[in-house]
Amino acid sequence: MTEYHFDAEAVRDRLVEAIRATARQQGFSRVVLGISGGKDSTVTAALCARALGRENVYGIMLPDGVQKDLSDSQRVCGALGINQRVINIGAIHDALRAVTDQQGGTAGKEEFSIPFSAKSETNVPPRLRMTVLRYAAQALDARLAGTGNKSEITVGYCTKDGDTSCDFSVLGALTSVEVVQVGLTMEELPRDLVEKTPSDGLTGRSDEENLGVSYRDIHKYIRFGTCGSTETDEAIRRLERANMHKRGMPLLLNPFEKAGAPS
Repeated sequence: MTEYHFDAEAVRDRLVEAIRATARQQGFSRVVLGISGGKDSTVTAALCARALGRENVYGIMLPDGVQKDLSDSQRVCGALGINQRVINIGAIHDALRAVTDQQGGTAGKEEFSIPFSAKSETNVPPRLRMTVLRYAAQALDARLAGTGNKSEITVGYCTKDGDTSCDFSVLGALTSVEVVQVGLTMEELPRDLVEKTPSDGLTGRSDEENLGVSYRDIHKYIRFGTCGSTETDEAIRRLERANMHKRGMPLLLNPFEKAGAPS
């Protein structure tokens, strides 16, 4: 396996300086981020507060109707002393369901109906949250800080145009395992929230149950090229290949190049 050494304190301090450098280069002093009560948004908020000052960090909690662990999100904001706001997206979600469930027929024309899709429904809340966060960031003359980690990005456990959208990604170079290690170096954070089992907040299942692989195996796959199991490696590779479309800018189809020519 590849040699690997992770100094959590050094990485933490470099991320704090990177946030400050980005703010200087781009000319902003405030950041907005969604606070879910999970480790990623918790650690991101703490890093931003260290970098820019807690008064310049705006944490927004975005439940969809009733959220059982909303108190965890409030604990994060309270522990860090950052600005906080709860905006419930339930009414927006209900409105979207109402207009998309209509059968068509506007102005006497026959229109297609949109069938119910469990996958589409699951991805609605992250996209609505991103709309609210973008609105708030622009209104506050702030930048939107991304909270996703490298493990989620690798296997596509994220929503295109949802939690993948941000102005800068704080944890995108760290695996899920490394995020926890960084969080544990920050005494201002409640330890139980840093080590909280990641879940989707929708089905009552953990991220790992939904993915079918563990974050520790994904960490090993990323850092060492293998988790030690050929079968699990292939399962991770399949997820990675299937979700490449979620990374970077949309594919550009260039009609000015010959088919098969390198771009």
